[in-house]
Amino acid sequence: MSDVRIERQGAVLAITFTRPQRRNAITVAMYSALADAIEGAATDAGVGVIAIRGEGQDFTAGNDLHDFMSALPRDSEDIPVWRLLRALARNTVPIVAAVQGNAVGIGTTMLLHCDLVVADRSARFSLPFVDLGLVPEAASTLLLPRVAGRRRAARYLLLAESFGAEEALDAGIVSHVAGDGDLDNAFEQIVSALLAKPPEALRLTQELLRQGSSDEVLQRIRIENAHFSERLKSAEVANAITSFFNRKPAGD
Repeated sequence: MSDVRIERQGAVLAITFTRPQRRNAITVAMYSALADAIEGAATDAGVGVIAIRGEGQDFTAGNDLHDFMSALPRDSEDIPVWRLLRALARNTVPIVAAVQGNAVGIGTTMLLHCDLVVADRSARFSLPFVDLGLVPEAASTLLLPRVAGRRRAARYLLLAESFGAEEALDAGIVSHVAGDGDLDNAFEQIVSALLAKPPEALRLTQELLRQGSSDEVLQRIRIENAHFSERLKSAEVANAITSFFNRKPAGD
């Protein structure tokens, strides 16, 4: 389905990016499927855990820029990517992500909305929004300084420095780092541990962890989205993306 597989496995809503030939770069159709899945989980009492991962060598290379730029977002708040970001901010189900390879752009910012994240020791994270003439999204300008500190957030967002799994753990972006070849096992153990908990208590605790911040996060998402949409019309973005396509073919 739209290069993303969404399956109910008992109480688990399993979401897998299935576009390894393009490093799991996310298309508009994929954003729509992801938004539908996250929104649906909020009203499905049978979903105990949302589990997100990528197929192949990478978690996701971020936006598929060819696809994204061919369907430029307008000012509507209902385009798929903005729907997904709002759904993540409002989500009331524990989310676990497993990260291998590259997590680029939204591949990193979406992790700020996950409750637990396990990363392979060789995983790499990067936030090259400014390099593309854009601004960050997913309320990362609010959430990243909170978990990582303002100076480190500036390194990642202003300088677009990439970083590895151990640094992501130290910065609070991931919760666990798996040993070599152990990502699948570590991911399954975390999901199983959550499923073994009393489900109502688990959901309530997840909601309490987010309580008081969701309105602020949604407001920051709105502000970022407005700037992002305006930046898409700029000469800086046109020049940066032309340069990007001349260098290499995949996502942001």
